Amino acid sequence: MNMSLEHINKAFESKVRLGIMSALMVNEEIDFTTLKSLLDLTDGNLASHTRSLEELGYIQSKKQFIGRKPNTTFQMTETGKAAFYPEGSESEASSYDSAVSYPTLIYDGPFSDARQTGQALAL
Repeated sequence: MNMSLEHINKAFESKVRLGIMSALMVNEEIDFTTLKSLLDLTDGNLASHTRSLEELGYIQSKKQFIGRKPNTTFQMTETGKAAFYPEGSESEASSYDSAVSYPTLIYDGPFSDARQTGQALAL
């Protein structure tokens, strides 16, 4: 399979923006502090990149107060999902999954019938 990066969206060429979008793909919503810690960024750096993604319509922010502390959360928009995971890439991903063999592990944890029967658990 030929995997090319030439068609990557220019908005995601930055490691920080790619990290933000990746975090939002696996989390429906994530707050500013968690995202800052996860990506190891300064407040200003994260604010700058999230503002750019918000201006493109890829993410949306919600600002509120929890007690007396401000809390900003981010969510990916449908436009952002379409831009980050474009049409057609799903079929490429599934063909990649079928071409790759994943390891089979034997679960040997407590309370496991698999340990006694030797059943394999696939990842």
